[in-house]
Amino acid sequence: MCRISLILLFFVLSGNIVASSEAKDENNSKNREEPRTGWTFGALPAVSYNSDLGWQYGGVVNFYNFGDGSAYPGYMHSVYAEISRYTRGTGVNRLFYDSGFLIPGLRITADLGYYTERALDFYGFNGYNALYEPRLENEDDADYISRMFYRHDRTVFRFSLDLQGSLSGPHLRWVAGAALMNTGIAPVDIDALNEGRDEDDLLPDVPGLYDRYAEWGILTEKELEGGSTNFLKLGVVYDSRDNEPNPMSGIWSEVVLFSVPSFMGSEFSYSRISVTHRQYFTLVENDLSLACRLNYQGTVGGDVPFFMLPYMINSFSLSSNTDGLGGSRTLRGVLRNRVVGEGVVSGNFEVRWKFYRTNLFNQNFYFALNSFVDTGRVVQKREIDAEAGSPFFEMYNDGHEGMHTSLGGGLRVAMNKNFIFGADFGKPLDERDGDGGLYIGLNYLF
Repeated sequence: MCRISLILLFFVLSGNIVASSEAKDENNSKNREEPRTGWTFGALPAVSYNSDLGWQYGGVVNFYNFGDGSAYPGYMHSVYAEISRYTRGTGVNRLFYDSGFLIPGLRITADLGYYTERALDFYGFNGYNALYEPRLENEDDADYISRMFYRHDRTVFRFSLDLQGSLSGPHLRWVAGAALMNTGIAPVDIDALNEGRDEDDLLPDVPGLYDRYAEWGILTEKELEGGSTNFLKLGVVYDSRDNEPNPMSGIWSEVVLFSVPSFMGSEFSYSRISVTHRQYFTLVENDLSLACRLNYQGTVGGDVPFFMLPYMINSFSLSSNTDGLGGSRTLRGVLRNRVVGEGVVSGNFEVRWKFYRTNLFNQNFYFALNSFVDTGRVVQKREIDAEAGSPFFEMYNDGHEGMHTSLGGGLRVAMNKNFIFGADFGKPLDERDGDGGLYIGLNYLF
């Protein structure tokens, strides 16, 4: 799939709604910053082009209320909104609110979103057991089938409400939440994607991997078209980070139980668990740090529908993209949803260097570079029910799974230590995981 990105890299649309009366000292050292007060915001317009999805347009805006500045770089309230579209149907509509001050003693996070994916990646199950053949989506290859061969259509509506409160001391917290979630699954709408194309650029209307899995019985009738997965979440979090958006020190670890009970109106019933340890080490005070994340996510009981296996479980996430392993939020450079199973493990190791600080438009900015290693694998495989001699086995090798590893680096530009624009490029070490990826968006990975 050809992708050309034309990104407006700088978010000059930043403002200070409640002005600060504090005088600036131009002789401040590089590490001193004026605390922010009142409301500020950062906005990121973006334009991109994808040969199969069309032009993308829209943007994001994040409002912060820092109050009297006593909690800076922490904020009192954060309101995030994102609306973006591709001209052939894919889109993001999201409203996100986070505050530890709305109700004393509780952190409240509310997330409302509707997402359309007209060409969501689907490579099968159990990592390297599922064979990925780039030639099948390469128009210049004699074995070409379609650029949409490893894709299907998905729509997701999700509303979630999470609460966190203190258990013991300033660092140990409980987390509890609930969500209404409905997922629609279908084959790629070839007619919609072909609309307006030249005749020699039309996508062929042929079965993709999703269609074949349905035909061969790998996907059950119950899960084939999606359904409701309303869920409950309960966990324990230990958090001693010195700054949430980009910590220089501290630990952020959690155990989260995720349950989809039938009494909430769900069409499926199952439970999963996620255990995550994140730790941050200062290498050079204020400037250089090492960030590490280790995660296990697995099935405890019940039957997980295939479309929820990639859903990454967290106590808190700023990202609208909850898919993995593979892609912008898990294994950068590895194909999105390449590593899917009943249980997965992953690790991310990243060095972050803040190399320049300044004050522009009455806002505090820093610029940073990062380099990383991302790795992960399936440790609990999804059982495959296929008859001997099925064509399925031409695309599946029930052999040894291995680590899916990528290397890469990126750039960050942060405003007031909270609104962070970033770009990462990752390259997998194994060609079975793709040929790399460029990701442009907001925030650090963790």
